[in-house]
Amino acid sequence: MPHSVRRPSAGGSHRRSALGAALCLAAALIAPAPQALAADDFPSRPLRLIVPLSPGGNVDIVARLLAQGMSKELGQQVVVENRPGASSVVGTVAVAKAAPDGYTMLAIGNTFVSAAALIPNIGYDPLKDFVGLSNTVTIPMVLVVNPSVPASNVEELLAMLRQHPDKATNGTAGAGSTSHFAGELFASLAGIKILHVPYKGNAQALSDVMGGQITMMFDSLGSSAPGIKAGRLKALGVTTATRSPAFPDVPTIAESGLPRYEDVTFNGVVLPAGTPKPVVDRLYAALSKAMADPELQKSLRERGIDPNVSASPAQYTQYLKEQSAKYTQLVRSRRMTVE
Repeated sequence: MPHSVRRPSAGGSHRRSALGAALCLAAALIAPAPQALAADDFPSRPLRLIVPLSPGGNVDIVARLLAQGMSKELGQQVVVENRPGASSVVGTVAVAKAAPDGYTMLAIGNTFVSAAALIPNIGYDPLKDFVGLSNTVTIPMVLVVNPSVPASNVEELLAMLRQHPDKATNGTAGAGSTSHFAGELFASLAGIKILHVPYKGNAQALSDVMGGQITMMFDSLGSSAPGIKAGRLKALGVTTATRSPAFPDVPTIAESGLPRYEDVTFNGVVLPAGTPKPVVDRLYAALSKAMADPELQKSLRERGIDPNVSASPAQYTQYLKEQSAKYTQLVRSRRMTVE
């Protein structure tokens, strides 16, 4: 004879369901959300600020000053780590693949979006693989030559380049770099050709300009300033629409021989996509306070660099989208390719 099975009463089932629901609600109220935990505990260990370029350039200079200030604000050391190679691609890809926990940041310049517009299958998407934290500075670039070059202004340089087109060389920090695009714009407006000589970073290119191996270079005013002041570089013109307060005697390129020329570089910080918003906000607050320090601002302005923090991470992300569209259009119109 089969055994009978006793079914639970409807009332008992409802009581157990109500008890389970109450326990779940209590647990939800007691345990904070994962992102809240991340924000409350963050940071609990040192952070890395990756510079995808060689030491000594503008991005590196700004990153090191910023790291000092953020270390104080966060209560944890922010370590600057240089990972140069392939027009910033090596270091950039490394951060794209890093855990989106806020402990790995990337210091960027225009190359972050310009190289992606120029180089097919570069290995990262500046808009999908990253989220913007903030802009840090804007810097006028400057056209520099070796002091032995027989040109005292842009007009004389253009005459020399047209007379000896096969001997003109333009050193850059690499294909797709800020200096590369500045040179392309210069050559386009002037109607001339200049041999592009890419390096692994602007410091090496700048060294060869000072050594006389390269005719010219477009470099950030911040990293060229020491060489200009020491007489190892001759500054022919700044790339911005107005003269730089740091070098008021250096004319703009537009006023000294090439009308309509204007270009500017920016630096900023981005994070791997998926970084929790509370962590992004925490880092943005630390960056903003660090950049507001009077001593840091003084140090930057002495190098011809203007502090320029974004209104919010969202605003900087939108700015990067606009810059990406601009460079993509320039690459297409100029039919630029990787050399």
